Amino acid sequence: QVQLVESGGGLVQAGGSLRLSCAASGRSFGSYTMGWFRQVPGSEREFVAGINWSGSRSAYADSVKGRFTISRDNAKNTVYLQMNSLKPEDTAIYYCAAASGYGGLLIFTGEYKYDFWGRGTQVTVSS
Repeated sequence: QVQLVESGGGLVQAGGSLRLSCAASGRSFGSYTMGWFRQVPGSEREFVAGINWSGSRSAYADSVKGRFTISRDNAKNTVYLQMNSLKPEDTAIYYCAAASGYGGLLIFTGEYKYDFWGRGTQVTVSS
């Protein structure tokens, strides 16, 4: 069992930056694939970024490539999402998720592959 708690959301102007953190409790954080998803009310939750167990590989949605960076610190049981050049369309609730399949080797873009979820943190980008 893994508990995930997101932090770092808030209100920022377009072009600004935010850094989201996701602190995990429980065993074997280092064996999980970690992902960030986001959801706008009335829309489906969408994949933003994912990272494998070691942090050696990552994947991004096309809409955030070149602007967002996912990273992890297994010693601190934390995954991060650095968001730069934010746009109003990035406004959403951002969720952290952990996937136990394949020992953290693969990165999954489908939310159904993730076993544990945080409660989310609101990111609002004003124009």
